Amino acid sequence: MLVLVAALLLMGIALGAVAHLPLPVSLAAATVIGCWLLIFAARERHARRTR
Repeated sequence: MLVLVAALLLMGIALGAVAHLPLPVSLAAATVIGCWLLIFAARERHARRTR
């Protein structure tokens, strides 16, 4: 339960910060984070297959 509350608190802080940024900056940051997550997922999937 504590982890859920902490996650919601951090998400609220992040969304509050994004609300004050210009839209192009927010979209660029979202694109970078999305690409990073895709690369991470691909590396993890590849690592599981090679074990």
